[in-house]
Amino acid sequence: MINFVYCVTTVTLFSAAALADYGPSDDVIELTPNNFHKTVVMSDELWLVEFYAPWCGHCKNLEPEWKKAATALKGVVKVGAVNADEHRTLGGQYGVQGFPTIKVFGADKYKPEAYNGGRQSKDIIEQALNQARAMVMQRVSGKGGSKSGGSGGGSGKKSDPADVIELTDSNFQKLVLDSTDIWMVEFFAPWCGHCKNLAPHWEQAATELKGKVKLGALDATVHTVTAGRYGIQGFPTIKIFPAGVKDGSAEDYQGGRTASDIVRQGEDLAAENVPPPEIIQLTEQKTLTDACDEHQLCVIAVLPHILDCQSKCRKDYIDLLTQLGAKYKKKMWGWVWAEAGSQMDLEESLGIGGFGYPAMAAVNSRKAKFALLKGSFSEQGLNEFLRDLSFGRGSTAPLKNAKLPTVVKTEPWDGKDGVLEVEDDIDLSDVDLDDLDDADDKGKKTEL
Repeated sequence: MINFVYCVTTVTLFSAAALADYGPSDDVIELTPNNFHKTVVMSDELWLVEFYAPWCGHCKNLEPEWKKAATALKGVVKVGAVNADEHRTLGGQYGVQGFPTIKVFGADKYKPEAYNGGRQSKDIIEQALNQARAMVMQRVSGKGGSKSGGSGGGSGKKSDPADVIELTDSNFQKLVLDSTDIWMVEFFAPWCGHCKNLAPHWEQAATELKGKVKLGALDATVHTVTAGRYGIQGFPTIKIFPAGVKDGSAEDYQGGRTASDIVRQGEDLAAENVPPPEIIQLTEQKTLTDACDEHQLCVIAVLPHILDCQSKCRKDYIDLLTQLGAKYKKKMWGWVWAEAGSQMDLEESLGIGGFGYPAMAAVNSRKAKFALLKGSFSEQGLNEFLRDLSFGRGSTAPLKNAKLPTVVKTEPWDGKDGVLEVEDDIDLSDVDLDDLDDADDKGKKTEL
């Protein structure tokens, strides 16, 4: 029975599951991928949306202020919240990488602004009223947006047919296959009724996804080489071409055929294309605090001293960490590294050193717990360690003093090999050795 309880404790420590911070009794509206587009994007109202994580300390501090603001602004400005730890794809659509992140959805719901005001309720209310006034003035001047979706069912932004890029046999390779952008391509026939029905939705989606995903159209009855390459037999057929895939491979589009369906699919694709995290050297306390307090987990690597592992060796380790950071980027973890011996409080707090260097630990700062890598510091060993963490598995231990360790301010690595300091030679040419012997003899007689 004791072993069973212990296993349950260690398995659930790093679980992302948590109770929501906002409930039906609050004036803060809970938002999810299922209601976000209809409730926020399709709305005529001004929205302030907080993207939070239940484990985030700063989010906990903001929570009562956010609720007060929501109550005060009721009927004037909508105030919502997204659990971006649970709904990571939705957070990724809006570039959320830290918590809490607040976005203002004004006249153009597809281009929300970052909120940069204070975090007290009075600051939030003041900013919201200023934003509302600005949106009203935009409408008076004829520049405001609207919620109605038109034929495309989108945000109300007027579609521009030019946003759909015309593709041909001659430009397909250069524009699509050699591109670093995500592409959604419609293969159509001019006589096809379904293609004609899709056209306004495709144009609307192309306008709304501009800057995120490119939408193209290819007349498969004219440009038969490209159509044949992808086995196009019915119309319209939509294919997805991931970013940077130069081998020509494509995925079938499985979504709906309205503008909102296409936009939703495009935004999901864009979220998957979020850049990998940066692997940052620990040179000051803020680096560790940002990595650990603003993320569910922070992954900390301690690499060998530069004299034990010169620049090529160290760069290989950092490249390995970068590779793994990219693999687990959707987890939105913080990633840092330190040189062995430079941050002794950190090493002591995480129990690093007993297994040698390099070493790795993962910290859950909210629970003041950490998990230590006990396997090999190799691609396979690290992947197994990180995979277990991603599923909430692994044995853990408490952080020393139940808080993040202290980081000593150090100079960042210059990327060069280490050089052993040479001690100055002692010049004995001016020393009279006979005088030293006489002094030694006198000392012995005094002792007697």
